[in-house]
Amino acid sequence: MSRRELLTLIGSVAGSAVSYRAMAGMGLVSESTYKGPIKLEGNPRGASVLILGAGIAGMVAAMELRNAGYKVQVLEYNNRAGGRNWSLRGGDSYTELGGFTQKCEFDPGLYLNPGPWRIPYHHHGILDYCRRLGVALEPFVQVNYNAFVHSTEAFGGKPQRYREIQADYHGQIAELLAKATNQKKLDALVSKEDQEMLLASLKSWGALDKDYKYAPGEASSNRRGFQKAPSGGLSARPVYSTDITGMSELLKSQLWASISAGHNYEMQTTLFQPVGGMGRIGEAFGRELASVIQYNAKVVKIRQDSKKVAVTYVDAKSGGEPRTASADYCLCTIPLSVLSQIDINVGAKMQAAINAVPYMSAVKVGLQFKRRFWEQDEHIYGGISYTNLPIRTIGYPNTGYHSGGKGVLLGAYVFGPNAFEFTALPPAERVKKAYEYGAMIHPQYKQEFENGIAVGWHRVPWTLGCAGGWTDETRAQHYDNLCQLDNRILLAGEHASYIPAWQEGAVTSSIDAITRLHQHVVNR
Repeated sequence: MSRRELLTLIGSVAGSAVSYRAMAGMGLVSESTYKGPIKLEGNPRGASVLILGAGIAGMVAAMELRNAGYKVQVLEYNNRAGGRNWSLRGGDSYTELGGFTQKCEFDPGLYLNPGPWRIPYHHHGILDYCRRLGVALEPFVQVNYNAFVHSTEAFGGKPQRYREIQADYHGQIAELLAKATNQKKLDALVSKEDQEMLLASLKSWGALDKDYKYAPGEASSNRRGFQKAPSGGLSARPVYSTDITGMSELLKSQLWASISAGHNYEMQTTLFQPVGGMGRIGEAFGRELASVIQYNAKVVKIRQDSKKVAVTYVDAKSGGEPRTASADYCLCTIPLSVLSQIDINVGAKMQAAINAVPYMSAVKVGLQFKRRFWEQDEHIYGGISYTNLPIRTIGYPNTGYHSGGKGVLLGAYVFGPNAFEFTALPPAERVKKAYEYGAMIHPQYKQEFENGIAVGWHRVPWTLGCAGGWTDETRAQHYDNLCQLDNRILLAGEHASYIPAWQEGAVTSSIDAITRLHQHVVNR
């Protein structure tokens, strides 16, 4: 398997969390440490903090420091709060690097989340801020057994139902283990008493019959679905499914890679999404902190001395004369991909850390359709379909079921090498590609498509990528230096966490940074 194939195979399950999963495999990540609202005890004596960036990390810091008695000011590049916490809705306009401007033409109530789109139940920090800010949540469907898994190199390119592939794979693995147990090949590993319980568990887990075989019948049909489902009246008798896929074909298809999606810690139910789009969180923070945020402020220089930090910024839209904001301390949440290009006087170790972290690539494409054909024709309500096509993912809306109106699919969630290829295209071409590839899975695209919008994160001016891409080597060399207080400057964000590419990383990084900053201020 080539490196490219390995990256895309891993990414086909994790999406923007590719880095997270890679580090999880190396034992380098842990769950959120959030234990509840922090208490910054002690008098800051009027100390001031300048926060750069009104993303999640910056706004968490602004809210908590303001509540603790600090004088707070936030400089934000965009004309809105939230950063990567962002939803595109009808009427919105977005201009990327290179000058391409897209106007979102979605109907009212429909949206695309170009950045984060789900919140795991164990991301206690971001969930707590949703509660405190009154952001309503609803379930996010990660695993839909009736969605598709698809490969152009298997089953003649025909999409397969998730439940069928999973049932056949689990069933035949269970049968193999049961056969090995019955043939006494596990005697050295499992006691006789445990073997009896193992067989019982394999029969239950794999839907095996009385002879411990995964075969057409009631047990297997209750997992993979019936050829004719049970009903009522004279036609009530079910017809069991007989088209079980053999193990060799399953393995060669590589569709088994997709059925593990819901097993990963960060993807396990329950997951949530804000009602009305992920951007509702940023909007709520923006309302809470309206008096302290300066929008359209493009930072061009950050200078510190023994007494203060001075930041030079210009109007992000018109340029104009530079202006200066100053404070006793600065918490910088600007993504490292951008910060590495800004004139900042920090120590050599922090500067090396800022320069060491590349940013991962990702593209999302939202497609609006005349009707919700995935529900009406294919009975897919929420969840995700996976494919080996460059679009990688099709995400179905988790709200508005049976509404009968129009709908927006996440028509592509592209990452790795394919994301660079998509990003190199003009936005209209990205939408076209998502439409063409998606039609190979859902032929209804050709009759039902209306419009779309595409965001390539390496062309997003305020991030130049979707998330920090650490390796174990760069973490060992630079991570602590990145997070240390450098005289009067401190950094925070998902890039300064062990939960990269997730909002929880931004929350916990921010809380850790301001806790240490507050201790420093109080001690002084």
